[in-house]
Amino acid sequence: MEIGVAFPQVEIGTDPNVIRDFAQAVEEMGFKHLSCIDHILGAREPNEVAWSSNYTRDRQFHEPLVLFGFLAAVTKSIRMATAILILPQRQTALVAKQAAEVDVLSQGRLTLGMGIGWNEVEFVAQNENFKNRARRMEEQFEVLRALWTNELVTFKGKYHQIDDAGINPLPVQQPIPLWIGAFQDVAIQRACRIADGWFTRPWMLPDDEGKAALDQIDTWLAEHGRDRSNFAINAVTMAKNGSVNQWVADTEAWRDLHVSHCTFRTIDAPYETIDQHIEACRTYAEAVGLKR
Repeated sequence: MEIGVAFPQVEIGTDPNVIRDFAQAVEEMGFKHLSCIDHILGAREPNEVAWSSNYTRDRQFHEPLVLFGFLAAVTKSIRMATAILILPQRQTALVAKQAAEVDVLSQGRLTLGMGIGWNEVEFVAQNENFKNRARRMEEQFEVLRALWTNELVTFKGKYHQIDDAGINPLPVQQPIPLWIGAFQDVAIQRACRIADGWFTRPWMLPDDEGKAALDQIDTWLAEHGRDRSNFAINAVTMAKNGSVNQWVADTEAWRDLHVSHCTFRTIDAPYETIDQHIEACRTYAEAVGLKR
C-alpha cells in the first residue's frame, strides 16, 4: 500500500518558502504522494449543503495545478494528486493542457482525481451548467484521454467538438491517471466504470461499513470486467481522529483490506502552526514505518 499525505490547504498560508518546506519535508519522510483539495470560489455564507461551512470565502484554497507546477520544481520523487479537481466547472481542453504541462515539469508524477462538485456558485461564476455536470464529466474523460495520447484529435460529442487539433507538449504519462472522488453510489459506480481509481469518502473508516463498501466496489468492478489489479483505491487516515495509535491502527486496517493507497490528512486537526502539521506527519511516518 502506498502512503501519502494531504496538503494542508486551509492552514498553510501563502509563503512560498513554507509551502516548499512542507513538500520537501514530507517527501524526505518517505511519503509517496501529496494530495490537494480544489475550490475556485467560496461564497460569503454557507448554503444548504451540510459541509458548505467549510468552503466559504474565509477558507483558503491554493489552485492545485498551479501549485503542482511550483512543487514539481522543488521536489524530486513525490507524486502529486488532485483530490479532487472539480472537472465539469472547467474547460476540458484547458485542463488537458495544464495537466500535461504539470506532468512534463514533474517528469510524470501527476494523478488527477476528478469530481462533479456540489457548489453551484462556482459553476455559475464560470458559466458552466451545474445541472448536467455528471454527464459532461463522462465525456470530458474521453476528451482528456484523447488529447493526452494523440498528437491530433478529431472529436464530436454532445458537449465537445475538436477538429484535427491537439496539445503540445503531450504528457509523459500516456495517459495521465484519472481517478474519481465520489460519495454517492451512482458516482462511485461511475468511477468503477470509467476511472482508473477511486478516492474514498474522507470520513470512511476501515470498519464493517468500510469493508462492505469495498466489497461493493469489487462487485461493480466485476460488472465491467475489471478488478482491483487495474483500479486504485485511496483511503484516508485522519489526524483529528484520535492518537498516533489510532492512526496506525486505521492505516494497518486499510492495508488488511487491500486498498492500494492511503493518505494521512492533518487538515482540521488541532494544530496551530505548520511546524505542528509537519511534526504530526513525521510522527505518523515513523509509527507506520515509512522508508525514505
